Amino acid sequence: MQTTFGLTGRRALVTGSSQGIGFALALGLAKAGASIVLNGRDAAKIGRARQDILHTCPEADVQALCFDVTDHAAARRAIDGFELGQGPIDILVNNAGMQHRSPLEDFPAERFEALLQTNIASVFNVGQAVARHMIGRGRGKIVNICSVQTALARPGIAPYTATKGAVANLTKGMATDWAQHGLTCNAIAPGYFETPLNAALVADPEFTAWLKKRTPAGRWGKVEELVGACVFLSSGASSFVNGHILFVDGAISVSL
Repeated sequence: MQTTFGLTGRRALVTGSSQGIGFALALGLAKAGASIVLNGRDAAKIGRARQDILHTCPEADVQALCFDVTDHAAARRAIDGFELGQGPIDILVNNAGMQHRSPLEDFPAERFEALLQTNIASVFNVGQAVARHMIGRGRGKIVNICSVQTALARPGIAPYTATKGAVANLTKGMATDWAQHGLTCNAIAPGYFETPLNAALVADPEFTAWLKKRTPAGRWGKVEELVGACVFLSSGASSFVNGHILFVDGAISVSL
């Protein structure tokens, strides 16, 4: 089982990994044996995240690669430079994302554009840059982070829902184009988790009461509960799983 699910000798780049889901996944992959490359725009926050992982896993190999995932040229420069100087990126977790809540009729155009760039263009930018190297090696694992909003909508977040639906379809497109080169490209669709992105909702007793009633599991998810899915999709255990969207949501997406 350790051979099937183990990640020893593999290097994983996790975008948006200074906090929340990205940090939890980076820590989980480190515990599974992977070398970790943290990413974000804030070098200080990434530095603190690195120290936090090393505090928990003193033997882990943790590096930082700061660049703006919404900048196509910057992403390619950073990844090409890392591959040349440090070695291959075997696993990519496209996690960087943002949220903005507003009624659709009042949604600011500039926030819509920011959502498009952060939630979907970043997956293309980083995914393409990393895949070019993976294709040359004939292997690689890409895990994109979708959302329960990939399948469901809720008032006030229509543009976010649109971006996460696009991530799901881009994941399918990646698998369709790149499976022939030995890559597996899948996605995780988290339900409602306690993260900084959801801080306002977690703090709202009315929303939490609704969520507990709406979710068959009856609670918020904990970010650690996403790690198993990420390890599975990053490991040899998922060698013939491709283009799949794995919902980790306490059954909210399958119930009325």
